[in-house]
Amino acid sequence: MLTACLAFAAVAALVTITPGLDTMLVLRTTVTSGRRIGYLAATGIAGGCFVWAIAGALGLTALLAASEVAFNVVRIAGACYLFWLGVQALWQTRRRTVEEELPAVSGAGALRTGFVTNLLNPKIGVFYMSLLPQFVPDGAPMLWTSLLFALIHVAEGLVWCALLVFAASAARRTLARPAVKRRFQQITGLAFIGFGVRLATDH
Repeated sequence: MLTACLAFAAVAALVTITPGLDTMLVLRTTVTSGRRIGYLAATGIAGGCFVWAIAGALGLTALLAASEVAFNVVRIAGACYLFWLGVQALWQTRRRTVEEELPAVSGAGALRTGFVTNLLNPKIGVFYMSLLPQFVPDGAPMLWTSLLFALIHVAEGLVWCALLVFAASAARRTLARPAVKRRFQQITGLAFIGFGVRLATDH
């Protein structure tokens, strides 16, 4: 079992550190609202992943993958949510001059955004459904072993996000200047829209 856990941890670590939506979300939240709010966004991300992991361990993601309609409903809902986040970010910068401060994200808002962005991404469910069983040793209980692997992945994600928060907070003195923050908000807004478009069009 130890060998299986280490093998899965190595593969999951590569997936975790690959730049994507979660990385962008944590960096943006930390820069605009501070370290504590960045950690809350990371916690929400971990919560969304763990819900998918539980669903995968119980076999529910197999039903989602088998139903094209259900998969597409979740996928389009996720794309719309990302598009809305991107438009909202761009609108906040449009309504302010370069010298004005952008509104900070609340703790509850950061937690909710991290959770929902992952919960509405069916590809995370497919990831758990397709990857985890390959590492389960013969004779090991599928449910509990899958949950153990999920905890490993979530723990790696929290560690990685904590490193991102630390790096972003260290650079916040420079990035938090109103003009720089405004430009960063515009970039992340466009990135969210791009992630939404990719989720909507990538089957």
